[in-house]
Amino acid sequence: MTIRDFEPGLVRPHELFGDSWFNSDPVSVQAQRGTVLLIDFWDFTCGPALRAVPYLKDWHRKYSPDGLILLGVHTPRFAFGRDAGTVERAIQRLGLRYPIVMDNDATIWSRYGNRQWPTRYVIDRSGFIRFANYGEGGYAATEHVIQTLMLDAGLTNDLPDLTEPVRDADRPGAVCFRATPELYAGYLRGSMGNVEGSVPESETHFADPGIYVEGKFYVDGDWSTEREGLRLIGGSPGAIVFRYSAQDVEAVLSADTGSSVELEIRQDGEALTRVQRGEDVRLKGGKSILVVNEPRAYSLVRNREHGEHLLKLSVSGGGLSLYSISFASGVIPELITG
Repeated sequence: MTIRDFEPGLVRPHELFGDSWFNSDPVSVQAQRGTVLLIDFWDFTCGPALRAVPYLKDWHRKYSPDGLILLGVHTPRFAFGRDAGTVERAIQRLGLRYPIVMDNDATIWSRYGNRQWPTRYVIDRSGFIRFANYGEGGYAATEHVIQTLMLDAGLTNDLPDLTEPVRDADRPGAVCFRATPELYAGYLRGSMGNVEGSVPESETHFADPGIYVEGKFYVDGDWSTEREGLRLIGGSPGAIVFRYSAQDVEAVLSADTGSSVELEIRQDGEALTRVQRGEDVRLKGGKSILVVNEPRAYSLVRNREHGEHLLKLSVSGGGLSLYSISFASGVIPELITG
């Protein structure tokens, strides 16, 4: 996370000329003079961006009646995020009610000079950027700026309490364990550890090596190596295995169009328990099962605390695509100060 304060009257935001809008007709940034504007760059497959959603929704609920304008800019990480129907379903699933523009070619993203998801900007009543938050976190600092600028604009004299942290890791000053970096499956920036290696746009039979290094993932079965991900071929069985250090695990997955794929998840050789399973995992017949039926980020694991584990995803038939695996850290209990 990086926070930057901007000097008053120096930098104006660019207009949001995108592909299409959700929840609103196109909104002009320059036409919002006299109020406070919050612009959030996000993607519905990005873990840090998704973890910010509860805060954005609460800020919209608390401050929009007094004049805060919250605008989302969806800049996709993967090609399927360019599909309007897919993005609209994600917006509905997440319960987002503020205007969101699609930035399919990253034109808006580039004009703002962004480098990571999420990135947020707060614009004052005179139409100048006053604050930016790059990456995860900074929720209390962002809300403090929103409140200060709303008071300065004369939009309110009665400010609510700051939104309570959703996770201990969100508390100001929280010190977290190091988490495994995000793993990508495509040949452009892949993190595969199999000795067979990945050959672009080819089909390969991969064997599970049985030895795993953190920071890599390993597959078993017949997979096609594609630009942004790996696709399990035909009706063949397959598996994805990786060692990680984190508290939570998510994976961006999809199934072939019009189909669904069922995966069995085992952590350290055992089925996930009720307190370990992610939001998208269900328990059935002593197994922990994930059903993939659309391209999105799936919550796999929600451990009670940070730890080192081995996770294996097994699938009996093909049609599954893997794009990335991401991890969220936990706080160091001894260093919690408040």
